[in-house]
Amino acid sequence: MSEKNHILRKGSRPASPPDVPLHCFAAVPRGAEEMTAAELAALGIRGAAVGRGGVSFTTGRAGLYRANLWLRSASRVLVGLAEFPCATPDELYAGVHAIAWQELITPAMTLAVDCTLRDSALTHSGFVALKTKDAIVDRIREACGSRPNVDTAAPDVRVNIHLAKNRCSVSLDSSGEPLDRRGYRLERTEAPLRETLAAAVIALTGWDGTIPLVDPMCGSGTIPIEAALLAARTPPGLRRSFGFQRWLDFDNRLWDRLLKEAEGGIQRLPVGLITGYDQDSRALVLAAKNAAKAGFEGQLHFFHATLEAFRPEGDKGVLIVNPPYGMRLGEEEELRELYCRIGDIMKQRCRGWTGFVLTGNLELAKYIGLKASRRFVLFNGPIECRLLRYELY
Repeated sequence: MSEKNHILRKGSRPASPPDVPLHCFAAVPRGAEEMTAAELAALGIRGAAVGRGGVSFTTGRAGLYRANLWLRSASRVLVGLAEFPCATPDELYAGVHAIAWQELITPAMTLAVDCTLRDSALTHSGFVALKTKDAIVDRIREACGSRPNVDTAAPDVRVNIHLAKNRCSVSLDSSGEPLDRRGYRLERTEAPLRETLAAAVIALTGWDGTIPLVDPMCGSGTIPIEAALLAARTPPGLRRSFGFQRWLDFDNRLWDRLLKEAEGGIQRLPVGLITGYDQDSRALVLAAKNAAKAGFEGQLHFFHATLEAFRPEGDKGVLIVNPPYGMRLGEEEELRELYCRIGDIMKQRCRGWTGFVLTGNLELAKYIGLKASRRFVLFNGPIECRLLRYELY
């Protein structure tokens, strides 16, 4: 039995399964890779290597669990099983079949296969997923006499295939649901900011919870809630489950200990530290419900106000705005006025503060009428964005 694939069968599990090095990859929204590497270092995971779209690192079981529980900017954490050249269906099947899947999945469990393909001879993700599934279930049937079923919605084990330039990487997805699914969002508004991107934005501002933070267009509250999780030292994954909890080698004692450690460090937020404003009363109702679900009922404050009526309290703080980008036909003219108002409000009412605007439309950003002191590149899905920093003297 190989070291990398050493997962014990159900029924033979000791109190603490033996630990082995796990070669992991944290998938990250483009532009946030350095932040994730810094988060891993803060968790005690050294030697992370930053790459395009993610961070590679090696850790043990506790490190894997902590990464899923605590990472704010990463999308998911994959655990590598094998890598091999792959230019044909036969090479794909043989490479996947060579893995000792019977040590990872029993016939009573369910599985799903996710694929990402780039610059390779095999170009159809559905075909690659099917061929991978065939190789896995054939190997398990040969070893166990029966095969597991596929469940694409909620599988016990999610397998990830990454095929780039005719080289195939096979991994287990330890996160299950993507890590941006924190478990606090009850309902999504029309264009919500992804939680991982909101966390990356807050990290880039340098805000540490010692001065006020305000979002004058908060929508359903993602930026204020992510800021609250950071300031309260609350792990973003505290209110959800993870894929690794269904694995055969899941160490429940270790996981309980890590949860207790995390819960013991949570702090209550000072009154008025984080506030959100919006003119959409329905969005504010959602924001309040989401904040309560995240554990911040009575600690985060949301106010119904138009942008024109917005006025931050205090002589210093951090202001974060994520205005619309104008992706729909005919929106540009109306949004020019909005960006002008954002600039005017920052100039007139936010002296002493530091302003940040996240936008995917640099033409509209010109209408803010202020010179940005720094520009950070981030991706909101496929949209290349800029986080613009303004010193409001």
